[in-house]
Amino acid sequence: MSIAIRHVNVIRYITPLREGGSLPAIAEADDGFNYVVKFRGAGHGVKGLIAEYLGCEIARKLGLLVPEVVFAELDEAFGRTEGDEEIQDLLKWSQGLNIGLHYLSGAVNYDPVVLTPDPLLASKIVWLDAFITNIDRTTRNTNMLIWNKNLWLIDHGASFYFHHSWKDISTAAKTPFNLIKDHVLLAQASELERVHQEFKALLTEEVISDIVNNLPDTWLQWEGYPYTEQDLKNGYLEFLNTRLANSEIFTNQAIHARKDLI
Repeated sequence: MSIAIRHVNVIRYITPLREGGSLPAIAEADDGFNYVVKFRGAGHGVKGLIAEYLGCEIARKLGLLVPEVVFAELDEAFGRTEGDEEIQDLLKWSQGLNIGLHYLSGAVNYDPVVLTPDPLLASKIVWLDAFITNIDRTTRNTNMLIWNKNLWLIDHGASFYFHHSWKDISTAAKTPFNLIKDHVLLAQASELERVHQEFKALLTEEVISDIVNNLPDTWLQWEGYPYTEQDLKNGYLEFLNTRLANSEIFTNQAIHARKDLI
């Protein structure tokens, strides 16, 4: 079943979120909702948007809670009256299609004292992050929110770091993910073998293809790279399908890292 990502137009910049280096913002769209918008003009450019989209939609297919993703259009006139020069420059560089995540009003940062995930949920999140090579779910920066008494995953823009070099994709896909040892939920993730079997069955080639082929072509026009939009989609497909076919590599690594930790 094909996924449908809604398109919205950003109509009002509300406030920057300065916790991270990429300067996302809370903004209002023409559908009446507020979104956390991440901008193509920020540090990692469109690759950060691609990683965010892929990470969110893979997590969603695996039954994990992530905010709704929208494709957020910035008109060329947007932000001209913004007083902060840094933000004005960012908005100017981000004209066109960006990514928005539904703003979870009232959500609070994950605190293990308030909510400790059960071993199965922890294992699902650890497996996801090992699969997408997400380096950014640590005790220092958990990138999880508690909203309506549930755990929601956010901020996947640092995932898929292979695409910053785009070399030998098959080898990159088979590479162990050593940084899983720093995962904030690793100690609780005692069900990794069970999750491995469950998630391998859920992530069919059709599911992966559906997610990747929804990438906007405007995010796949990389300056300095001799690839077409379809070439790049094929590269992401190769990475994900190869990594899934060899998922025992990163699963076993996570299991061993957990044994060393506890």
